[in-house]
Formats: sequence, structure tokens, C-alpha cells
Amino acid sequence: MPDYDVIIAGAGIIGLATGLKVLERNPKAMLLIIEKESGPARHQSGHNSGVIHSGVYYKPGSLKAENCIRGYEQLTRFCKRENVKYEISGKVIVASNESELDRLDKIYERGKANGLNKIRKIRSDELKEIEPHAGGIEAIHVPYTGIVDFKAVTVKFAELIQNNGGEIKYNEKITNVLRRNASIEAVTQNRSFTSKVFINCCGLYSDEVALLTEKNLDTRIIPFRGEYYKLKPEKRHLVKNLIYPVPDPAFPFLGVHFTRQINGEVEAGPNAVLSFKKEGYTKTSFSLSDTFNTITWGGFYKIASKYYKTGVGEFYRSFSKTAFVKALQNLVPEIQYDDLTEGGAGVRAQAIDKRGNPVDDFIIHDNGAIVNVLNAPSPAATSSLAIGETISNLIINKLN
Repeated sequence: MPDYDVIIAGAGIIGLATGLKVLERNPKAMLLIIEKESGPARHQSGHNSGVIHSGVYYKPGSLKAENCIRGYEQLTRFCKRENVKYEISGKVIVASNESELDRLDKIYERGKANGLNKIRKIRSDELKEIEPHAGGIEAIHVPYTGIVDFKAVTVKFAELIQNNGGEIKYNEKITNVLRRNASIEAVTQNRSFTSKVFINCCGLYSDEVALLTEKNLDTRIIPFRGEYYKLKPEKRHLVKNLIYPVPDPAFPFLGVHFTRQINGEVEAGPNAVLSFKKEGYTKTSFSLSDTFNTITWGGFYKIASKYYKTGVGEFYRSFSKTAFVKALQNLVPEIQYDDLTEGGAGVRAQAIDKRGNPVDDFIIHDNGAIVNVLNAPSPAATSSLAIGETISNLIINKLN
């Protein structure tokens, strides 16, 4: 007999939310979560901007839209019940010039289609009432958006799993996944475990773990580093809550923005530069194997040819604080070079397909006794409980 009913690889927010949902559905399930690090939320889950997303950007009917909206409701209820500090602060998406107004309209229409009935378009005078120091000719006010410490959320997930009979084993890096006659064997650098069902929630390494059992993946994870600055304490008054630009359709990220965090600090960023290491949090981070895996993926050259101009601009902004400040001044004209101090960085796991397209939706492959979560970028943290619910629904019948 297998050692466990379910093994989940990865103690980030998706893996732990999935484990929590499995135990909610089946409290008697023998659950094990294995994680290569010494604790939870060491990478994407602990290196994001802490925004509770509303679902305003996402294509209606997509997994992102559906899971974000469901996840938003579940996350806010969870935080309230478990006394995890959060705040529904609202945000504005600002058009800096007339060329951005059509794109702003499309975001507004998507938000309405996704059921966000309280969003509204506002002119510059109303924008000043909400964000007195923001520039722009028009904006969307999104009152649903919030802020939270997702690392604190993830730690609480882990605590509840262990309190409800689940096991978490740290310092266990997956090296192989093998199908046996009546079980799945998860092999780590230290030992092996068997289960009825194996779930891959390995984030930046999800493609590499999936390739152990799926030989014909048509996507790969390409890492993009996002770098932040912080506003000096005496300049935090320039940003009341969250100020976002209209996203550039020529690049699959939201653009640099201002985020007031739950601890009172204000982050500015992130940019989005190709990372030469999957866990590369500095400009000099480099991994030969990670870089080799990136440049040998055919889709990489296709995405590079599509976005090279924007990509070069992102690299320039990475090394030029002056260029970074100029981008931020489109949103808050008063921001000056000396108002910013060096902040942190995160690395986003972005799936790219063979045609060089950034995958714009979550990808969950159900392969019988093995489930691979192959793309879960933002808003995955907001959506985590909904994604966990989706996966637990997939596997509950397998357990029975």
C-alpha cells in the first residue's frame, strides 16, 4: 500500500492551499507536502507585492478570471477568520495620455464582464480626490483591490495543515517521479515516498518536475525578475494606496506601479527582465543550467524576436535608476531620484509555448494519478484557495 493518499511537491501558496482544500474535502486523507527549502513561501509566494487582485484584467471565462474572483472571496474570508491582517484599499489604473484611453476602456469592459460592478471610470479631478499626487487624464477606480502579506497567509496555511493531520517535510528536493503499479513514487535527494496521487506545485521548477512524467510538454518556464524600489518614509504620503499604469499590450506584464503594503511601506515597481537563474534575485545571478534550459527552448527565440525592443528597455531600466524614475513619473510626476531607496526583487515563473507566446492563463494538467500545475503566475496568490479547490475536486474521486 502507498505511504500516503496524496503527495504535493512545493510548499508555496498554491501547494499549501491545495493541501488545505484536500483536507477540507477529506479530513481522513493521508497528506504529505514535500519542499526543497527549509520553510514555506521561500520564492514566488514570499517575493510578491502583496496585492489582492480583483480580476479586472483577465479575459472573461478564463481560468484566471474565474479563479481570481472565487479566490478573492475565499482569501478575504480566510484572512478575517484566521486574523491575518489585510485591507481592501482600492486602486486606480491611470491613463497618462490619450493613446492609452482605448486600452483603458477595454480593461473597464473586462472588469464589468467579470462582475466587478463597482468599478468606475473617473476623470482627472476625481483621480486627484483619490490619489492627490497622481498624474493622468483618466482612470479606472477599482475599489475591490486589497493588500496582504502573502507569506503570512502561506505560513497560516501550513499551520492549519499540520493541525489537521497533514505532514510537511522540508529540505526534500524532488529528483524523480515514478509510476508504480498501484502508486506514484516521489524520490527526493534523501529518500522516497509513495502515494495514490502526486501533485506538482513546484512553481519555477514545475516544468522540470513535469518532464519526469510528461515527455511532450509544449510549454517551458522562463524566469523573469522583477525589481523594486521603496519610497523613503518622508515621501510615502505621495501614494495613498495603489497606482497602476495602463498595461502595455506589447509586453505580458502590468508595468511599474506603486503599491502601499500592509506594513505601511510603499513599493515602486516591478520591472520585468529576463533572469539567468530561476532563483536569481540580483542582477548578477546566473545559473548555467537554467540559462541553457531557457536558450535551448525554441519558444524563447520567438518571444525574444517579438519583444526584444521592450526587453532591451526593461534591461536598461534595470541598470538605470534615472530611467526607472522616469517611468514612475508618468504616474506620480512629483517623484524624484532621491525619493527612492533600493528594494527587493522577485522572480516570476512565466510559461512560454513553442510559438513564443506567453501563456495568458493558468495551466493544470490532469494525468490520472499525477497532476501538474504548469503555469500559475499572478494572480495565483489571490486565486490560491480557488486553485486548490479546483485541484482537490480533480483528485477526490481518484482517492475514493
